[in-house]
Amino acid sequence: MLKRPIFQSLHYAWIVVGITFLTLIVTAAVRATPSILIVPLEQEFGWSRATISFAISINLLLYGLIGPFAAGLLNRYGSRRVMMISLALLSGGVALTTLIRTSWQLVLLWGILVGTGTGMTAIVLGATVVHRWFRKRQGLVIGILTASTATGQLLFLPILAHFVEQEGWRMAVWTVVAALLVALAIVSLGMRSDPSEIGVRPFGEDDLLSPESMIASDPVREAFSALGRGARSIDFWLLAGSFFICGASTNGLIGTHLIPACMDHGMPEVQGAGLLAMMGLFDLVGTTASGWLSDRFSNRWLLFTYYGLRGLSLLFLPQAFDPTTHRLTIFAVFYGLDWIATVPPTVGLIAKIFGRENVGLMFGWVLAAHQLGAATIAYLAGFIRSMVGSYDLAFILSGSACVFTALGVLLIDRGANERAPRPLAEMLR
Repeated sequence: MLKRPIFQSLHYAWIVVGITFLTLIVTAAVRATPSILIVPLEQEFGWSRATISFAISINLLLYGLIGPFAAGLLNRYGSRRVMMISLALLSGGVALTTLIRTSWQLVLLWGILVGTGTGMTAIVLGATVVHRWFRKRQGLVIGILTASTATGQLLFLPILAHFVEQEGWRMAVWTVVAALLVALAIVSLGMRSDPSEIGVRPFGEDDLLSPESMIASDPVREAFSALGRGARSIDFWLLAGSFFICGASTNGLIGTHLIPACMDHGMPEVQGAGLLAMMGLFDLVGTTASGWLSDRFSNRWLLFTYYGLRGLSLLFLPQAFDPTTHRLTIFAVFYGLDWIATVPPTVGLIAKIFGRENVGLMFGWVLAAHQLGAATIAYLAGFIRSMVGSYDLAFILSGSACVFTALGVLLIDRGANERAPRPLAEMLR
């Protein structure tokens, strides 16, 4: 067992962040993979776009719904153990996908099994790790970990799209399995759940963090208690509602359907994957910058700016597919900077309203709303495409919702929660 930090000059919190970043990159690649599988599965098995989108929507929904319970598991069993279980589950589920022959098998494996596995290593993991290991620079580190989703797309999507075109979709799936196994080995060797395990303080804190404050008596009970507490707060519903639209306008719509939409306009799959990778590159910059900004400026106004600009870009998207212009590239750059920049200010508001000790659980339920929005639009956009032959209506609906959400977020944290927040674990005793 490791007794002290590997590098005396480097706080072990940064090593933990590095391992968490790697894990989130790989699981982001898993979540991004369906976007390059839609057309190959449609061609090989004759399934409709709506049928495949249904399996993806189940995946997205479970990814969010598992979050609050994953936060409870992280509190009770530690991040290292939960990450290892998740990566092992994902490795098996993704590998078995290569054997599917019917649509219900796709729903079972990619929808349920993989959705559950990714939910255990969702953004909730990043929020929990940051608030356990850091007392300073929390917004910046949350931004970096959130940007890992974009980095996963940046690294994997063009490679996976190339494998699909040259070797078939099963080779792309096996590439993801190999990455998962590498991540599993690194987590087992280097990840630590709590600073007290190696006798160090959280980064930026003078006193040791009390381990009793981070032990949940019952992950399920604590998750539902967090939901009950949130349901009594108008701020919770505003945060959850805004994140519902966030999910509906990002991974549910663009992350799932941009590549098929590009192919509908005569672009090759690799080119569509390249656009998503470009978005990933610019989101790495935008979300990290958002984390830095969230430590210094009003999180409400940051969210207002992000949702407003995202809505305008989606309303512009139907006119961007003209192959004789560079509009789609402009959209990819502009939209990429805003992709998931909403996470750091949202986490910051949750920490302020509900208390730092409760961030994982409360953000877990807000993230569940995010994925409910993602699952809804993932299926709805596929249904619209099957009915009218175009994604334009889905883009317009999502963009309009973002514009209205930009106004709604200005009502968050206006003094409705005035009492000092208490840890949920303390309330359950």
